Amino acid sequence: MSGKIVILTAPGDISRFRIEDQYSDLPGPGEIRIRHHAIGVNFIDVYQRRGIYALPSYPAVIGAEAAGIVEAIGAGVADFKIDDRVAYAGPPVGAYCSARNVAAERIIKLPDSISAKTAASSLLKGMTAHLLLEKVYPVQSGTTVMIHAAAGGLGSMLVRWAKSLDATVIGTVSTPEKARLAEACGADHLIVGRGADIVAEAKQLTGGIGVDVVYDGIGGGMLIESIRAIRPFGMAVTIGQVAGPIPPVSVEDLKPGKSLSSPSIMAWCADTDRYRNAAKAALYAMEKGIVSEVAGEYGLADVGRAHEDIEGASFAGSILLIP
Repeated sequence: MSGKIVILTAPGDISRFRIEDQYSDLPGPGEIRIRHHAIGVNFIDVYQRRGIYALPSYPAVIGAEAAGIVEAIGAGVADFKIDDRVAYAGPPVGAYCSARNVAAERIIKLPDSISAKTAASSLLKGMTAHLLLEKVYPVQSGTTVMIHAAAGGLGSMLVRWAKSLDATVIGTVSTPEKARLAEACGADHLIVGRGADIVAEAKQLTGGIGVDVVYDGIGGGMLIESIRAIRPFGMAVTIGQVAGPIPPVSVEDLKPGKSLSSPSIMAWCADTDRYRNAAKAALYAMEKGIVSEVAGEYGLADVGRAHEDIEGASFAGSILLIP
């Protein structure tokens, strides 16, 4: 069956995307061909398109997660059948297309309660939330967390997941409208406005101590502010650079006893066992309603507009490509 594929010809702006016809090959041994019903758009896609995260070669196909149905099965695959509802996330990238052959060990069966759109919007983000909240800094009852961009695709899921662990959540957002969305996700306190003094407000909300952990997907100058907002022996976790490159951090910035972590969900789930455990945790969370809401849907031909909207923070929530 034919379809469409999005080719990234070279790193750069959205003009580097080219839409071509796709003619799917049969899956090889140990592979499954998935007919995509929904494809997740994530900031890692933007970083790869820009060349911030370099790809091995060009032209290339990006995209780290998708959901759909099993269309064909390669030799040696016993645990799947045609029309099974499935999803996948993580490396290797290549999801921006109508159909794709993927190693069977990377395929996750979807329960009936989780739609393809929910899976494509929330699997990678749920795996990331699992990594950040349960592995990098184990959050528990009484932990005070700060989550930047708390109404965004990942931020909103982090808020919901942290509240399920009985944490106190301080969210930062750029507008009152996004504050209302983050509050609906469960945030206990909101710091509103791009120019807000997050250090002063974090200290005021914690009796002068600072928060236990900050999850910073903004980067740029925000990282130093995030470090200053944590308590002694707390942790700042940098997970993105929407506002610009991560600046150098000196040892003096981390006194007394503060720590800085820069985890990568793509590196974490390159290991198959860790990947499947993280995906299991994400599916369990999704079944409990811990999801990233779908804020926009685009056809493959509109991939450039989807990237412009996610870069411009036009939406609160996740963006999907629908083949």
